[in-house]
Amino acid sequence: MSQFKNAKFNPESLQIEEVPFALKDYILWSLRKVGWVLIVGTASILLFDYAFDSPKDRAMVREISFLEHQISGLEGDLDEVVDVLNDLEVRDDAIYRTVFGAEPYPEHRRNPGVGGADRTRDLRGYDHTDEMVSLQIKMSEVQRRLVAQSRSFDEVMELAATHEDRLQSIPAIQPVRNDDLKRMASGWGYRFHPIYKVRKFHYGMDFSAPTGTEIFATGDGEVVKVRLSYTGYGRHVVIRHGFGYETLYAHMSRAIVKKGQMVKRGEIIGLVGNTGTSVAPHVHYEVSKDGEKVNPAHYYFNDLTAEQYELMLKNAEVSHQSFD
Repeated sequence: MSQFKNAKFNPESLQIEEVPFALKDYILWSLRKVGWVLIVGTASILLFDYAFDSPKDRAMVREISFLEHQISGLEGDLDEVVDVLNDLEVRDDAIYRTVFGAEPYPEHRRNPGVGGADRTRDLRGYDHTDEMVSLQIKMSEVQRRLVAQSRSFDEVMELAATHEDRLQSIPAIQPVRNDDLKRMASGWGYRFHPIYKVRKFHYGMDFSAPTGTEIFATGDGEVVKVRLSYTGYGRHVVIRHGFGYETLYAHMSRAIVKKGQMVKRGEIIGLVGNTGTSVAPHVHYEVSKDGEKVNPAHYYFNDLTAEQYELMLKNAEVSHQSFD
């Protein structure tokens, strides 16, 4: 330690004298050296970290780049799923449900609203928050729509399972053969009543034919009414076909079926007559769907050619006097 000395001016001798280091001097000298080493070392480390990426940093950068690429790919894949789902929904309403006579799937069930707490709050505060929030919202919407579409398809499958019965139940033929018809007396719409001499809406079609002409059930079903009235429909039969369909056959001279009897399409149920409020032998025929009377002309597609069907529609639209 004797090699470490301090120079000090002696005022008595007026000379600079060398003074050996005390313990305190050695401690201060050591602390200065260590301090400089720490400063230089820290600066070197910081400079190196700033100028060069560590293997761990480079691995994290690669992983972030990979995840960003995956997010972009997921967004594209989800857009394709949405396109397919849109197409399925259009096909479901415009084709599948229409084939079975079902109403379009309700919009409020296809796109139910979402309320409650913020489901994306755990994703907020990060560099990729916007992308992840957008993905989660879109994914949740797709999930809801897929569940709704699955339920709609369940309904379509049920309709398909009963399709054969439905086809047989639809009133799809004329109640009187074309060969037995004298003429289409009156169709659906406003007509001049032959007895009351006023313009009234005619809820059905009149088929003019000789008394005793056979009348056929226009679809499979159950006879729910066989009645004779001296006014109105006269002797008439009502058949309930199921799936919301009912048909009425009025002014019969004779009913061949009984209440509660099951009948098939094309089966004879009665004979043309002139009973009730009627001015000539004919059968007044009505079709009801879900309790509402509808134009029977829209259902004759099983026993008429395209040309016969067009001619029937044309004749039915002529506004002339009805027979009842």
